[in-house]
Amino acid sequence: MEVSKLPISATQRGKLISAGYTSLSSICSASSSDISRDLKISETEAVEILKVASNSWCQSILNCTQTAWDMLQEEQESLARITTSCADLDNILGGGIGCREVTEIGGVPGIGKTQLGIQLAVNVQIPVEFGGLGGKAIYIDTEGSFMVERALQIAEACVEDMLEYNRFLRNDCQVKTQPKDILENIFYFRICSYTEQSAVINYLDKFVSEHKDVKVVIIDSIAFHFRHGFVDLALRTRVLSGIALKLMNLAKKFSLAVRTI
Repeated sequence: MEVSKLPISATQRGKLISAGYTSLSSICSASSSDISRDLKISETEAVEILKVASNSWCQSILNCTQTAWDMLQEEQESLARITTSCADLDNILGGGIGCREVTEIGGVPGIGKTQLGIQLAVNVQIPVEFGGLGGKAIYIDTEGSFMVERALQIAEACVEDMLEYNRFLRNDCQVKTQPKDILENIFYFRICSYTEQSAVINYLDKFVSEHKDVKVVIIDSIAFHFRHGFVDLALRTRVLSGIALKLMNLAKKFSLAVRTI
């Protein structure tokens, strides 16, 4: 259960989220005095919130009980991977970017992190008959670095590769995917603040539920709006931890890949 669905007042839920308590675990790991101070409420009210959160957390753990068969199915689903179009990098990653995982790509500016993100948004759409997942992509851009012209170039190259694959193997598979179709299957979100980012992350569960063919979520970059404007470092840590937990849950729930910078 998410904080937004806790059986407490809307005002209390709003205060929790604003204070960085974006997951049940973050609430339950805090003391009543911490919550009282952060939410500016009485100790008694904080104790009641903790009690409700603790009960909801225990119930959510019980609801997540799995059978061994469920675990085997999940392991098989996690074998699905998205190629990076670079054989060496795919080998390092065990075959590509894995589904049901959160993969963080780091490095100095200019080494191609954004390029890789766009490449994955295109490659996830490679049809199943060509060894791909035949999915769609969500691209969350916090820095304004997404280049649609570059995405078009990569999409055109991807289609050409599939045509070449057909010619090489003398395959009868028809390449129905066109560059325009690839761009239409990339859902783009432009984020301008950390509050917008938190709101979009919270919305992803509902969005992916309505677009079940989404197989990769790309965030470029996840920490950009958290590098400045935060006086309370504890709040920043809580918000980022909450976002990370939501992304991990999203990846497992929908068997998709999450790639962050």
